[in-house]
Amino acid sequence: MAHDGLRFGIFLAPFHRVGDNPTLALARDLELIQYLDDLGYDEAWIGEHHSAGWEIIASPEIFIGVAADRTKRIMLGSGVTSLPYHHPLLVAQRFVQLDHMTRGRAMLGCGPGALVSDAYMMGIDAEHQRRMMDESLGAIMQLLAGKEPVTMKTDWFELKEARLHLAPYTKGGFPIAVASATTPAGVLTAGKHGVGLLSLGAGLPGGPEKLAEQWKLGEAEAAKYGKTIKRDEWRLVVNMHVAEDDEQAVREVRVGERLETQTYFSETLGRPPMRSENPLAEGLAAGTTLVGSPDTVAEGIARMVAHTGGGAGAVLFRAHEWANREQTLRSFELFARWVMPRFQGSLDWPLASRNWASDNRGGIFGPSMNALRKAFIDAGQEVPDHMRLKLHTGKTPA
Repeated sequence: MAHDGLRFGIFLAPFHRVGDNPTLALARDLELIQYLDDLGYDEAWIGEHHSAGWEIIASPEIFIGVAADRTKRIMLGSGVTSLPYHHPLLVAQRFVQLDHMTRGRAMLGCGPGALVSDAYMMGIDAEHQRRMMDESLGAIMQLLAGKEPVTMKTDWFELKEARLHLAPYTKGGFPIAVASATTPAGVLTAGKHGVGLLSLGAGLPGGPEKLAEQWKLGEAEAAKYGKTIKRDEWRLVVNMHVAEDDEQAVREVRVGERLETQTYFSETLGRPPMRSENPLAEGLAAGTTLVGSPDTVAEGIARMVAHTGGGAGAVLFRAHEWANREQTLRSFELFARWVMPRFQGSLDWPLASRNWASDNRGGIFGPSMNALRKAFIDAGQEVPDHMRLKLHTGKTPA
């Protein structure tokens, strides 16, 4: 990375209202990632869903392949690949290929599958999804290690002397992370396999207060299996929208957020666990939804990171369409301009330079007035009155 400190990015499920042109919606998603790449955002994670009409990307790998060709530096991950839906050999092969084709910009996000309706259509029992995710990730980690052929049999997949025909492009392997939302299963799986963590629950009621506890669970599980987990590979996912002031920001998102909550999370999904009836109001009060001016949002991020008990590596914003297109793009621009630098160390040198000049302006800039005065005299012209006063008092008239 070209900066120190926190990384920033998006978690693109995506969320597109039913009735919107899906072809254009997918095009907007690609354009958004291009825009974020230009603004210097670090990561974009793209979801996998197969039902319910809103989250319409079925293959994050296809999307990543197209987005990689249109961007220069932003990291691109699956957010997330639902491991119970795929044979682990195929998942490993696809992401090694993406690792090569993106020259090291691919990331694998893993989860059990967020929509029960997806699993239902494939005949997968929801009670087995988390176990299946753990079994699949274990196989994927062995395949990526490449130490020996992998032979393994479960009740839903089998590997016979399996090996990958390409090693990962990225030295040490591409980033892998497990999603964690409402249960401890995700963080325990991340700890067991020594991989990164995507805390989707950071923006849910009670989420921030549980972050430090969640991380301790992961550390304990990692130690049990002789692994370690790194805070730099911990990503917090929250809702965000920035405008010039708090009132404008809330005004821009209120209608769109209510439509999403009512028509998708309530009417379509039956309001999943931990999803409140009024998430905008409750999220703003609890600090789990960050909507406001750059100062307000920056303060919210600082509080959230403080809840981790030692820091995290990245903050990701759930990509939504609460505001209109222009306001949404403006939000990401304002954040990149006025918030990101505060957490990445890029303001330290300009501030130090400005403060040094200000503190020493009398001794440094004052003598230059004599040179200006001399230039007028040498040219045979009268020294302007405001320069005469400046030379006498060190102040310019109002």
